[in-house]
Amino acid sequence: MTARTLDRLSIRRRPPGLPLMRQWWGKLLFMHWPVPVSALRPLVPPQLSIDTFDGQAWVGVVPFRMWGVRASFAPPVPGLNDFLELNVRTYVHHQGVPGVWFHSLDIDSAVATWGARRFFYLPYHQAEMSLRQRGDSIDYSSSRIQKDAPPAAFRGSWTIGGGLPAADPESLEFFLTERYCLYSVSDEQLYRCRIHHAPWPLRAAEVGDFDSSMLEALGLSTPPLPPLLHYAEELKVDIWPLLRVEQDTRDHVFEPAGASEPVG
Repeated sequence: MTARTLDRLSIRRRPPGLPLMRQWWGKLLFMHWPVPVSALRPLVPPQLSIDTFDGQAWVGVVPFRMWGVRASFAPPVPGLNDFLELNVRTYVHHQGVPGVWFHSLDIDSAVATWGARRFFYLPYHQAEMSLRQRGDSIDYSSSRIQKDAPPAAFRGSWTIGGGLPAADPESLEFFLTERYCLYSVSDEQLYRCRIHHAPWPLRAAEVGDFDSSMLEALGLSTPPLPPLLHYAEELKVDIWPLLRVEQDTRDHVFEPAGASEPVG
């Protein structure tokens, strides 16, 4: 087992204390393409290193549904606990701690858009979205309506396939899907948010009809090659508060985002 594998495994341990939020993610399709590091570097803050697998960077478009969204100390609020979301992401690390950098997150809720922007510094955008399932086939669409963001849309259909073996820690599947923190930046300060869940129960998938301008909204082009696909039916997720990352050390010191200044 390599040191790099140990880094990827250590972040999977459940963080101490109570999570801030609990939710379910599902009907989720990972669509990934290899891209040059040089294409992503201008889109990722300099505090973060772009994570690679065998020297190759990756970008993902991930449509899914979330439900049961609630604070860990309260029941779900009717009308504010079930959303569709589509994120565009790449993979990064800070001093060896691997995570996700979100280029954009579209969601069908104005309230969720406001909350995620204010309290997590994430680039959420409101969109009109739909998910329809017939047997093992899912049709998904998203059209961004956020006025302060570039236009972006997604329309795709996929068929759910059979179950896949658990991802080996040295595999590309593990690199792309087993991510247990996200990074965000506000006023040049780096933040990290930890999450915890069981390993992804990955299944195969096959995409039929597909049209997207999600990458084009970032100034990238959707690669002409077919995406690498993985599907997951459902997964329970716990989410911890956003923490400030101290950048003048090498021992991964964390400070709550509000310890010395208010969040937002």
